[in-house]
Amino acid sequence: KGSSKVPDEYEMLVYDNDFSALSQTPESIIGTNNFFKNKEAYGKCEVILYTHNHHLHLYQLSFQQIEKLVSVWKARTGNLSQDQNIKYVFPFENRGEEVGVTIHHPHGQLYAYSWLPQKIEIELINCKKYFAKNNKNFFDDLIEAEKKNGSRVFFENENFICFIPYFTDYPYGVFIVAKNNTPSLINFSSEEIKDLSQAIKYTTGAFECVFDRPFPYMMCIHQAPINIDEYAESKNYFRFHIEFYPPLRAADKIKWMASSETGAGAAANPLQVEETANEMLIALEKFKKTIEA
Repeated sequence: KGSSKVPDEYEMLVYDNDFSALSQTPESIIGTNNFFKNKEAYGKCEVILYTHNHHLHLYQLSFQQIEKLVSVWKARTGNLSQDQNIKYVFPFENRGEEVGVTIHHPHGQLYAYSWLPQKIEIELINCKKYFAKNNKNFFDDLIEAEKKNGSRVFFENENFICFIPYFTDYPYGVFIVAKNNTPSLINFSSEEIKDLSQAIKYTTGAFECVFDRPFPYMMCIHQAPINIDEYAESKNYFRFHIEFYPPLRAADKIKWMASSETGAGAAANPLQVEETANEMLIALEKFKKTIEA
């Protein structure tokens, strides 16, 4: 049923998170001494409801509805970039109880940070170093290497390529990477929106067919920061991409982030990514038959 925020019927709905960790009118911070540092939790947290149909999942949405979702990501990134205090816009989706989901209605979220999150900053720094050393975009070379190998790629269209990279920490840790020098959702053309929507539907649909069971994941959008002069030219060395973090290593087994991964930062992937990528390829063909039937 609808509420003051959520009507009974809608195509797609964006609203402020009721339990927001960030705010554009943050409360005053508690003072600290010179050793402990903090700042106001400035930013924005939004919820994106994909459809009013409570029983659908992302992979079950039509291509057109997923295009609307990507367009919403683009529009919200552009709108939030007008706030000069916002430095990074992060759309994402958590799916499944295994990653802590308690509300099962099809939805994602979007966080707008007033700082550059560390994982994104590390990517940018290293991609910038790679460009300075090789005069090439890291993602161009990554795509070239993965296509040359071939065993880890399971789908591509004109503008995007889907593969499980050689270096992933997760057995089914798919990357969806833009083929063009497109740093941000803001820069997306209509064709890129269409092609990304196809890549997302095919990837999440293939996940569902790997073990023939609901497939949990974290879907994380990585794009260029905003309102940071230091990264104004990031289009030369950085690239829009989506990283999936699926916790399954088998139908009934979780790939836990245990002491080595969490305490030492030394990841261990228990499966060969060439084998899991082949599973994704087979699963994708199975999923295509279900939507073509």
